[in-house]
Amino acid sequence: MPNETKKYFFKKLSERYGTFRKLGTSLSLFDIGEGAARIYIRYSKIHPRNRTFYGLRKEDILQLEGRAAAICFLWDGQENPLFVRYSDYEDVFHSVLPATDGQYKVQVFLQDEAAELYIANAGRFNVEGCFGWQRLDSLIDQSKLLEIPDLTHTQVQTLLGSIGAIKGYGIWIPRNDRLKLDWHITTQFEYDASLPHEFNEIENLLSEIDVIWIEKGAAKLRALFEVEHSTPIYSALLRFNDVRLVGSETNTRYSVVSNDERRGLFIRQLNRPTFKTSSLSDNCAFLKYSDVYAWHKQLIGENKNKS
Repeated sequence: MPNETKKYFFKKLSERYGTFRKLGTSLSLFDIGEGAARIYIRYSKIHPRNRTFYGLRKEDILQLEGRAAAICFLWDGQENPLFVRYSDYEDVFHSVLPATDGQYKVQVFLQDEAAELYIANAGRFNVEGCFGWQRLDSLIDQSKLLEIPDLTHTQVQTLLGSIGAIKGYGIWIPRNDRLKLDWHITTQFEYDASLPHEFNEIENLLSEIDVIWIEKGAAKLRALFEVEHSTPIYSALLRFNDVRLVGSETNTRYSVVSNDERRGLFIRQLNRPTFKTSSLSDNCAFLKYSDVYAWHKQLIGENKNKS
């Protein structure tokens, strides 16, 4: 039930960006600017010690990955909404597990010195510079200015490997695909010659997956990607399901990467009873080619700004 704070926010959102669209079954996840960005909206009352409490659902967080996206935190009496760009905290959320109810527990401390975001089991982060609609304007403008080329399966595979390398992960690419990687679209990165011995039991399952991100020094699977340009999406989901059932960590991410026209097919296939029973349906996301390209460009830009 929307309260006055949320009603006012949605009114301003409509005035600034026109029609917005709710995504999937989530009550808090929206597409704005005709696909230019996603926002995840959370509301809290102000509690003692001037702080707010939020729960961020893991399945909603998964829908922000690789996209121009922000988490919007609202509370009563707020002068300007707080927009936290998801990419700034993506690695933080991946470093911790959600609570038993499937939600990441988050607080905002409203202090005289500066507002701080607290993520359970990760720590506090200063977010004083994240207030105001201009934060969302900037995110949308950057997304709209980006020209997306037509990408091949191999180019998408190369970009996903590059993204993982920039993030500091070890990268697995199937042996038959390594000589095909396109170094015209990204700086050449190193990939692992073999899978860690800890995965011997499921090596036959992992070896043909298009891209895998592996935590260095820990032999943990962090993300698995299957690029399905024209091949059956169901086959990719079955491979993911086998990995999950046999030996994957609970916080491993799975992504099917394809063109947007295949999103409906992905949703129908993922909702099969077998994937609901294994909980793959709660841990698998759909990623568009254009989102992969934008994700890569964003990380490259951020690295340039830091150097």
